Amino acid sequence: MVTNLNVGAALPSRHRAPPSPTRGEGKTLSAFATLFLSLLFLILPGVSARAAMNIQEVTSPKGITAWLVEDYSVPIIAIRFVFDGGSTQDPPGKEGLANLMTGLFDEGAGDLDSEAFQAKLDDSGAEMSFDASRDGTYGAMRMLAERKDAGFDLLRLAVNQPRFDQAPIDRIRAQVLSGIIASQRDPDTVAQAKWREALYPGHPYARPDDGTAQSIATITPDDLRAFHKANFARNGLHVAVVGAIDAQTLKGKLDMLFGDLPEKQVLRPVADVDLKLGDHLEVNYDQPQTSLQLAYPGVKRSDPDFFAAVLMNEILGGSAFTSRLFEEVREKRGLAYSVSSDLMDQKYASALVVTTATRSDRAPRTLAVVSDVIKRMATEGPTEAELAATKKYLIGAYAVNNLDSSDSIASTLVGLQVDKLGIDYMQKRAALIDGVTLDQVKAAAKKLLSVEPSVMVVGPPLLAQVKAVKNGG
Repeated sequence: MVTNLNVGAALPSRHRAPPSPTRGEGKTLSAFATLFLSLLFLILPGVSARAAMNIQEVTSPKGITAWLVEDYSVPIIAIRFVFDGGSTQDPPGKEGLANLMTGLFDEGAGDLDSEAFQAKLDDSGAEMSFDASRDGTYGAMRMLAERKDAGFDLLRLAVNQPRFDQAPIDRIRAQVLSGIIASQRDPDTVAQAKWREALYPGHPYARPDDGTAQSIATITPDDLRAFHKANFARNGLHVAVVGAIDAQTLKGKLDMLFGDLPEKQVLRPVADVDLKLGDHLEVNYDQPQTSLQLAYPGVKRSDPDFFAAVLMNEILGGSAFTSRLFEEVREKRGLAYSVSSDLMDQKYASALVVTTATRSDRAPRTLAVVSDVIKRMATEGPTEAELAATKKYLIGAYAVNNLDSSDSIASTLVGLQVDKLGIDYMQKRAALIDGVTLDQVKAAAKKLLSVEPSVMVVGPPLLAQVKAVKNGG
């Protein structure tokens, strides 16, 4: 199936609001707090990068569980948490509800209106942020240990008693609407929306996370309160804390933050979805550069073949400068500045996506080379040498990529909880990777790549050019 979408002659500059207006981290701190936090964050070491982390599972008297890494090298506490759900829980016709809600947690809570709450947040020297992904609603705070009581109290108010006053709703809605309007003039953003619709027809993943101009206009304070009540509940909560706080103190803070929330979430059912493959989507505009994306089946995080697929993908296009795609497309032929492949594992769908961009007159040749590299990986798989080098890299790079600050550690620990990997996962990970055989990687390559992918082309029409290349023209 081929779909053509004409969206204008030029790709404008992108000036759009962030998809989630989480302005907490952009707030102005007091002069002292700004200087002190800046220095501390610059010198904060990666806790696990220099020594094995002691991850404690802490359970409060009310049954709230968190993973804790104590670290007193600097007087900072970082907390990261997520509630299952996210934008997949937006009701039909109310798309953008989760996104709008995350922009309002620091716009008034409890008996504090927007101005009073933000003044107290500034005075506390803490940074607060919320964000909605497709599968979860995330919250985070960084604070000075000596002022943790003030920081945790403000986070408690935000989590439990957001006000959702009309004036802040209208202001944040206007910011989101500005981003939506700008994105409608951006062919690249339009293309991504069409891409989601093509890959996940009829599924919540096909909807825009920040909604549409029509849907966000219908969102009321009651909609926000109902969404908050249904999603912010203890059985869908995952928490990680890193920094200068002990387990006993954390237990009390956990009950203060989350102990009074409803016990169970009330989530809309969301079905798993398989990628729609074999489609060819063209977003046509007259520009000198063409973007290409190819979508193949992915692998679930819980699949026994997960690490075999990870290793295969890293060899194919995951590694920035040593992958096969980089070697063939950029190094040998100079067809593109960058080319990569990524395994994308979401709660209800997974995919392997190859992405590159090239001069439009070179797009047919680039697509042909990319397709050839992928076909050879599917039929031949990697070599022993490639596999050995990739295992070494993936084992060694984990701490650098995931554990280089208190924030990244907390985020990684929350991710491990969401994926149900266990508190000892970091100790087992190297052995799991090292135990993957060459035959398993070859099997993963054949399974994932021996299909007709869906392809998206953003640029001048390409189909006729591709046919000419195939026919030797």
